[in-house]
Amino acid sequence: MDRHSAETPMLDFSHPAIQQLVEQRGWHSLGEFERIKAIYGFVRDEILFGYNVDDDIPASRVLADCYGQCNTKGTLFMALLRSCGIPCRIHGFTIDKRLQKGAMTGLVYALAPKNVFHSWVEVWLEGVWYELEAFILDKPYLESLQAAHPKCTGTFCGYGVAVSDFRHPVIDFDRNNTYIQSEGINQDFGVYDSPDLLPSEHHQEMSTFKAFVYRNLGRHLMNRNVARIRG
Repeated sequence: MDRHSAETPMLDFSHPAIQQLVEQRGWHSLGEFERIKAIYGFVRDEILFGYNVDDDIPASRVLADCYGQCNTKGTLFMALLRSCGIPCRIHGFTIDKRLQKGAMTGLVYALAPKNVFHSWVEVWLEGVWYELEAFILDKPYLESLQAAHPKCTGTFCGYGVAVSDFRHPVIDFDRNNTYIQSEGINQDFGVYDSPDLLPSEHHQEMSTFKAFVYRNLGRHLMNRNVARIRG
């Protein structure tokens, strides 16, 4: 399990801000299951759903931003887990961009690639790898979506959600897999030891122009829209 516990440039868990957080929360004093559950809850609900400048920023930057999406929140989740002695790995995918419609709007959605890079985190506990994806959306954001679509009781796709049971998605960890975007997956890249390794083989396909627009305009519009939905 050494390779699933190691520090990497992206999983920079020796960073003072990450060490201070772990100490303040007292996660080391918890049992293994409770430790995972507490870190999972922190990343899901205290790191808000939002769009960072890039997918390959280190965990300390995600913590400083205090928001993220699947890939960046996953990086922070993995760094916190490894800082507390919990082995973990990353599973890479792409999802259909229709899943993002509503969170992305207008020109931003039109310019977005059809296949959006996606990942979830797999955590080793008691001899089992658990697939954890539902940390992506904070509860206030998801509950606002549910309130805005009261008649939807089955499959829902949009606003960063792709589930078969919109009213009762499996988002809480209790020795189970959790999912919030899994119904939108259209390519599977397999598992990797760390997020540093995944982009070397698979990365978001985007032109230089589109990447510039996303970083300097698109993500800010998306974050404003997400905050409006949440609020």
